[in-house]
Amino acid sequence: MPSPSARARGSAVQSTLAFLAAAVGEAMPAALMAELDVDTKDVVAGVAPTHEVPYDVLVTLWRAADRWILAHRPDLRDWAEQAGEASIGSLGVQLYGGILRKPTPREFLTQSISLFQLYYQPGDMDVVEDVPGRVVLRLVGFDPVTTMFCRRQTGGLRKAVTLAGGEDARVRHVRCCIEGDAFCEWELSWQVEHSTAGARSAT
Repeated sequence: MPSPSARARGSAVQSTLAFLAAAVGEAMPAALMAELDVDTKDVVAGVAPTHEVPYDVLVTLWRAADRWILAHRPDLRDWAEQAGEASIGSLGVQLYGGILRKPTPREFLTQSISLFQLYYQPGDMDVVEDVPGRVVLRLVGFDPVTTMFCRRQTGGLRKAVTLAGGEDARVRHVRCCIEGDAFCEWELSWQVEHSTAGARSAT
């Protein structure tokens, strides 16, 4: 279970529901809500993008969505990555466009404002490797609880690097604490002709 102190931004809830409606159909969010317990349903129904919600509410929503998709739409098994990318490309740009739209990935990744901390508390993404066109980010101080968090980060980071001008952006989740590693890490890379590397981010 998530730590009681772990929090998430309401935009992560809303973007999850918006993606499912677009990918599966408008009836999907209502069907998903019917599977949630009363307390979780009340939080989800009343959330605004800038609200903070308990992280376990978001985890419960993701798990319910994943169960439904695996049972009914296995062709969307990579939905979490797609949802993370869509989240940054829609509500992420609306709320944090000034943070995301930088001339180069390096300027985005090395800025003093942490995109991760605008979505989740506590913790951050730290740079552990930094070479031109490639960085490795490590999740610190935050328990992801579910691989769906990691998958959303993969899609969200890819979109974020692209928005910051990174051509042919690629993101790999190279270490995962849920799968037995000591921590989670993501490798981000892009063509270096128009940019250099650096880091600090999230979805």
